[in-house]
Amino acid sequence: MRQIRSGFTSFLLVSAFCLISSAHASELETIVASTEHSPRLYRLDGIFEAVHKTTVSAQISGQVETILYDIDDYVEKGAIVIQLNDKQPAAKLKQAEAALNEAQARLKEAEAEHARIKDVYAKQAVSKQAMDAAEASLKAAKAKHESARAGIAQAQENYAYTRIRAPYSGIMTERLIEVGETAQPGQKLMSGLSLEELRVNVDVPQSMINAVRDADVVSIETPDGSLVPVSNKTVFPYAESASHTFRVRLDFNGENIKLFPGMFVKAVFEVGQREVLLVPTAAIVRRSEVTAVYVVSPQGKVSMRAIRMGQNLASGKTIVLAGLQHGEQVATDPIAAGLLLKQQNSGPGTR
Repeated sequence: MRQIRSGFTSFLLVSAFCLISSAHASELETIVASTEHSPRLYRLDGIFEAVHKTTVSAQISGQVETILYDIDDYVEKGAIVIQLNDKQPAAKLKQAEAALNEAQARLKEAEAEHARIKDVYAKQAVSKQAMDAAEASLKAAKAKHESARAGIAQAQENYAYTRIRAPYSGIMTERLIEVGETAQPGQKLMSGLSLEELRVNVDVPQSMINAVRDADVVSIETPDGSLVPVSNKTVFPYAESASHTFRVRLDFNGENIKLFPGMFVKAVFEVGQREVLLVPTAAIVRRSEVTAVYVVSPQGKVSMRAIRMGQNLASGKTIVLAGLQHGEQVATDPIAAGLLLKQQNSGPGTR
């Protein structure tokens, strides 16, 4: 049974080879290798960072009662991240409210007394000293009322400080305190960052800074090869004394991009145009360490030509840096061209 299968497979391979051998180079699909204008690109390494990166701190002293989020949790803007014990601030808030109520009552009483004395003084039924005393009492009541209002505002703010909130939507990256510990004013509690706005810092050599400064088209190359346009480019107006490089900051929208702060990435600057020789990427073959294309001569002969590849373009073509000339015919089907080359090298006796 194995011999039958092996013989049948050999028969199919021989038949396929005979069919291809009967073909001629004129029947191969070819394309002319031609020069075209292509953007001249500078690719430089950059490092991702988040535009919004914050560490929240305690504003008042208090024991940590609850930690509502942990590392890698997503937090909405304004959400409570950590809650401190609020008994003492709540008590002070009630005292401030009571003081304000008392001050309002005293002010109302002083206003009524002032109005009464003023009316009587107009009829010259009381002395000037009594009128001055009423005015002084009214001013004192107003001052106490303002002081009570300021006190309640401060008490409300201190009470609000017991609830540490996220300043913007983002991801928690570090927790610096545990439940039960006492937070002191200024102590760092948690860190986080937002992935909605990202930027890339690139160090540009001084020989390239003028071209990069004039580049209008700038993008970020993601690991999958796609390009993300940059929304803003900032060139720092000085070179680092140690490296003699210029810092360039590139801002862009980080939505739907699988990139995170701290990652290396390629920044791509379009700095002009150049003429390049292009062939279809599908026409290129790799044989061990050799990269080549099949070239068809005007006489119909097929030959394998080693080339040096450049960049693969999004159009489905590849830049050829060496090994091929403008105007030469390149086979677009390397499999058929390879079989035809084998037939030509074998000679007529093979059939």
